Amino acid sequence: MSAVGLQHLFAMPGLSHYQLHLFSEFDSFKKALQHDNFFSLIYSLSDAREERRNCLAHLRDFAFTHGHIQRIILVADETEARLISHLSPSRLHGVVSKSLTLEYLQQELVVLLSETLRINDNMMNHWYRSQNRMLSPTERAILRYMSCGYSIPQIAAQLERNIKTIRAHKFNAMLKLGVNSDVGLLDAADIITHLPAREPQSSALSKPNFL
Repeated sequence: MSAVGLQHLFAMPGLSHYQLHLFSEFDSFKKALQHDNFFSLIYSLSDAREERRNCLAHLRDFAFTHGHIQRIILVADETEARLISHLSPSRLHGVVSKSLTLEYLQQELVVLLSETLRINDNMMNHWYRSQNRMLSPTERAILRYMSCGYSIPQIAAQLERNIKTIRAHKFNAMLKLGVNSDVGLLDAADIITHLPAREPQSSALSKPNFL
């Protein structure tokens, strides 16, 4: 979503009372953190795969260092929203699809931003649900190798399994994730690789400014 789009969104009733700060680079945002208190971070993921990998890496590091700041991710569509919701091992406050109409997108953000305490209370439930939906260690390993460009035969050699077994695990992963192509699995692999692999330390919410 463009800066103009976000500005228009936060000029709408229900969101206009938030103070919006826009950053095109994560380094600029980190510098601002040194002197400003932020209540929430809305991270709009890029559609380009390499850029998205960088976005997720930044988000992973941010979750560890600033776990008290609310984290909302804007994703391309419902498929990507489902993948991140299923695979994220950290407690995200919200995953919202940019494919929603402006009205529904605004409603989603109003709920997330206005009911933070309730959402925080329920985040552990999301954590347990995510753990129950997680892929098996072998399935996760296959996705990680795929993300690095390994072929099925190469993955079989690395994991010391036969090719048919690797293909079976890959098929099971596709069923669990609701994807039907290698592109969908690569999306999932990027998410597994770059979203936090452990819980950030929790702390009190800061002064309610908005990013």
